[in-house]
Amino acid sequence: MPADDLADLQQDSRRYLASYVMFNQAVADHLGLHPTDVQCLNLMTAGPGPFTTGRIAELTGLTSGSATRLVDRLEKAGYVVRCRDTADRRRVLVEPVPAAMREITELWAELGEGWRAMFADYTEDERALLHRHMRRTVELSRQQIARLRGKA
Repeated sequence: MPADDLADLQQDSRRYLASYVMFNQAVADHLGLHPTDVQCLNLMTAGPGPFTTGRIAELTGLTSGSATRLVDRLEKAGYVVRCRDTADRRRVLVEPVPAAMREITELWAELGEGWRAMFADYTEDERALLHRHMRRTVELSRQQIARLRGKA
């Protein structure tokens, strides 16, 4: 790849990542939440549970203490409840409150219309490339986070 193309791609990537961070902040501001809280709820609804505070710490990259404070904030705001695991009474699960999640779900659906329209403009091959890129980006981010935290 020519050096100019690589430099342009790196600049576009920086702008892309910054735009997502600012978008996430705007969503959080709109909902009256912290950006990490929004992403925690996003991750809790994007994958299978159950979720313990420890699992939330893993997903978000927070320490266990910070994850506990995050869950405290979400519980106080009415987005999650803590309940005992029926299979292991020593374990506490964190579950989204469906009625409280409705506002977030409706907002994501509304905002998602623009994303769906944008993705619909791509060909099947272009969407396959986007899927590959996103999955590779998630994995690279995981590796870089571990490296920055001294775990790699």
